[in-house]
Amino acid sequence: MLPEVTPETQYARVDGLYLAYQTLGEGPIDFVLADQWTSHQEAQWDVPPVAEVRRRLAAIGRLITFDKRGVGMSDPVPINALPSIEAWIDDVRAVMDAARSERAALITTLGGGLMGLVFAATHPDRLRALVIVGGWVRARAGSDYPIGLSPEEITRRVEQTEGWGKGFMLDAFAPSMRGVPGLREAWARYERFAASPGVARAMIANLLELDVRHVLPAIHVPTLVIQRREAAAFGPAFGRFIADGISGARYVEVPGIDTLMWAGDQAAVVAEIESFVVGARSMRSSDRRLATILFTDIVGSTERAAKVGDRAWRELLDRHDAFSQAAIERAGGRMIKSVGDGVLAAFDGPGRAIDAAREISVGAPNLGLHVRAGLHVGEIELMPGDVAGIAVHVAARVAALAAPDEVLVSSTVHDLVIGSGIAFADRGSRVLKGIPGRWRLYAAELSGGGGSLSADYRTSLQ
Repeated sequence: MLPEVTPETQYARVDGLYLAYQTLGEGPIDFVLADQWTSHQEAQWDVPPVAEVRRRLAAIGRLITFDKRGVGMSDPVPINALPSIEAWIDDVRAVMDAARSERAALITTLGGGLMGLVFAATHPDRLRALVIVGGWVRARAGSDYPIGLSPEEITRRVEQTEGWGKGFMLDAFAPSMRGVPGLREAWARYERFAASPGVARAMIANLLELDVRHVLPAIHVPTLVIQRREAAAFGPAFGRFIADGISGARYVEVPGIDTLMWAGDQAAVVAEIESFVVGARSMRSSDRRLATILFTDIVGSTERAAKVGDRAWRELLDRHDAFSQAAIERAGGRMIKSVGDGVLAAFDGPGRAIDAAREISVGAPNLGLHVRAGLHVGEIELMPGDVAGIAVHVAARVAALAAPDEVLVSSTVHDLVIGSGIAFADRGSRVLKGIPGRWRLYAAELSGGGGSLSADYRTSLQ
């Protein structure tokens, strides 16, 4: 292992926020550690087993650790608008860019695994490998997910956060370490530095409601799933479900009752990581990835065209397309093409797609138009000037069911932005023409968190 030196804390910038990060070690492989949801860059070195596992990883390659927005030494965020998975993904990319890491092995644990799975599906070109330790893809049990936790158990785990700052996670996820002299005090201090009890309760409640099962088939990077054999918190069944859903994923069980990577026999876990990542084959560039697809459609376009005439209608469509493209690009999306009386666009995050859709819906009346918008998250294939895949068809069908001035989204979009502060109205379960099964749909509220035009841009539409 490396000598006991404490790395310098540096800062990356994203969305106007400062993110604290550190790097340790050298080598041909970069490791990005997205440990759980919480951390503190400097307090992590005061907890001996936490520091030890980081030095073990840094002996293999260059280790990059960071505090996500809202926790540790990074900038705070409002407790009523905690970061979504999409925001966490932005944090990882910003830290990788600041550390000049083009591709890395992403190591995640517990709730951090949810973000890691979506990151791997959305940005496969940035990852050499994905490692999930003690993770889950959905916590709550359901009729199609019997391995999950009961509603009573979910409630119990959220209520346990009353012990935050007193060693809560030690009891819940590292029971074999409870008797180590001085560890509870050190870990309790780490919890207090990392987050407040209120943030901990809200974040854990959000994580236990997330469901990213639909992401698994879209992951094509080498993936290692490690689970402790006797872990009580999130046992082997949770890890097997993840590995079974990812083509070519490797599943490994190691002995122990703990869930945290640094607890118990951490050497065995790091050895599995080293063997897998060092031996992982370089992935060829792929045109397939997870994306959020947006379709818009002008309401009553045929009647309007007949009323104003071909030339005036063409001019109005050109203004509509330019306005829509500007909204899409401001939200970080890519306008794929105009589809006659609407647009098709792709985004690497659902929150940004909702922002663009809301801005288009709110701004279109300034052109004398009303639009309906539909969004869905799924795997797509990028092609020159177009995209393909079942996700594109689902988004089109969702848009067709939207009311005028409504942004309608599938449940996959809804589930991925839990905790973002975006409000939805449940539109119930619907059949999508030509698509198997029934689909739960939600209407995104048009106010707040985007969906409003600047005064200058609104004036330019007049």
